[in-house]
Amino acid sequence: MNILVLCTGNSARSILGEAIFNKLGAGRLKAFSAGSKPVGQVNPFALKHLEGEGYDTSVFRSKSWDEFTGDNAPEIDIVVTVCGNAAGEVCPIWRGAPVTVHWGFPDPAGVNGPDGKIEQAFRTVYQGLQANIEAFLALDFETMSAQDLRLAMQKVHGD
Repeated sequence: MNILVLCTGNSARSILGEAIFNKLGAGRLKAFSAGSKPVGQVNPFALKHLEGEGYDTSVFRSKSWDEFTGDNAPEIDIVVTVCGNAAGEVCPIWRGAPVTVHWGFPDPAGVNGPDGKIEQAFRTVYQGLQANIEAFLALDFETMSAQDLRLAMQKVHGD
């Protein structure tokens, strides 16, 4: 199963989501991330947090969702939007008609102030995504219908 985590800039929340899905999914799924208007670099605080969690951050990059629309793109089974802008945008046509769900989280990259405050914002989003992904992975998602999967994923986030 392939999961695409979307946000506008693909520098923070979607990168965190990609990382957590791949680590906790441990072969049950493959996650990717992308943005509708990628900023071109991963937020340094996202990288710092992921490094602190033991991730190899060399694999993460900010990229456009266009990479997932061509003939050579992986077929996406689930699209998870993690920011309000991406949820409200008109998405490309994804091959395979994936399940789409919105898990909104505040943008830690938009937090200003001392480093400690910004780091706490990233930690909070990471923990929220991790809780959602752990609950998702507890589901028998491989055998669920698309409708049941979408409803279960909405429930995981509390929508």
